[in-house]
Amino acid sequence: MLDLYGKRARKRYKTFVATWRPAGGAIRVVLVDEPSGWVAFVGTNVSANVAEILSTVADRFSLETTYRDCKDIVGAGQQQVRFVWANIGAFNACLWTFTLTKAWARCRRVDELVDRSEFRGTHDPNRHASHADKHQER
Repeated sequence: MLDLYGKRARKRYKTFVATWRPAGGAIRVVLVDEPSGWVAFVGTNVSANVAEILSTVADRFSLETTYRDCKDIVGAGQQQVRFVWANIGAFNACLWTFTLTKAWARCRRVDELVDRSEFRGTHDPNRHASHADKHQER
């Protein structure tokens, strides 16, 4: 049993140490049997166990998901400014906007955040999940 994404999960896996020159030598390979087939993960710390490698991958995936959401929700990276410091400032403003929105919505109930009454019959909730829908599993 492993703790992945904040939940206990049972995974079938195979692991072994291999050599890979771009990583500087030995790596630990973890193959995980998922419903779609075997998925490979690697780590450069060969003394790490499977739980450590998979939890690190899960943590990294959470960062990637947050980065994608930040780009999609508040438009981070889409600024059209001329100077590098203006770009840095605009990106910083986007990150703060995203962070403050997340903090504000964190302790709200779903029905406080979602009002789709004007879209009844025309809006497919599976097509574009709202901010609250994405965080219903909390």
